Amino acid sequence: MLTVEKEQVLAERGIFLGMAEVWYPEMEAWDVDALRALEERELAALKEEHGDYDRKAVFGEDPYVRFFKKFKKTYPVLMQLESVLLKGRPFPQVNPVTEVPFLAELKTRCLMGTHDADAVRGTLRLFSGTEKAPFTGLRGEEVHTYPNDVCGRDDGGIIFSMIAGADHRTCAKPESRHVFYPVFGTPGMAAETLRPQLDLLASYARTLAPEARVEIQIV
Repeated sequence: MLTVEKEQVLAERGIFLGMAEVWYPEMEAWDVDALRALEERELAALKEEHGDYDRKAVFGEDPYVRFFKKFKKTYPVLMQLESVLLKGRPFPQVNPVTEVPFLAELKTRCLMGTHDADAVRGTLRLFSGTEKAPFTGLRGEEVHTYPNDVCGRDDGGIIFSMIAGADHRTCAKPESRHVFYPVFGTPGMAAETLRPQLDLLASYARTLAPEARVEIQIV
């Protein structure tokens, strides 16, 4: 299991991070059809729930929207949900391992990610950003952290920023079988608020692979 530490400044800001660490078996033991059926049901339920979708009603008091607004950014899950509900864009069925948190984000409207746990070097350290520190982003582009950002680094450098996203080195690949899904909290959000999201991730992961082993922690 990953060793995770949280630096004092982040703790003092009252910010928690949930971690669902999953050991998937090889693809032969996956039930991709079951995941696809789950995706279809959940998306249909979302469209029915938000048949008269109004951004202000759904996201007007959302703590993630408020957090991202401080960085002059639009909350990405808001854009993802609207792309499905309003623009009719298809659910991205590229890598089942990364579809799990994407579906959970749409369902819960909470921010999540996916990383290859075997690519993490040493201890994962959670910290509060103090500057615009550069790192290589998900698509190989240069991105950076922000002051007061929620970030993670290992012995090889920064691996995620809540605002800028995942890095290239540890992002989940099609061949990734040991992954961790971070669930980000915002300042003042109680730790147990993250528990239902972690349980949902575990449920989705086991839909894809009933034999998957899942460990959950909140840091």
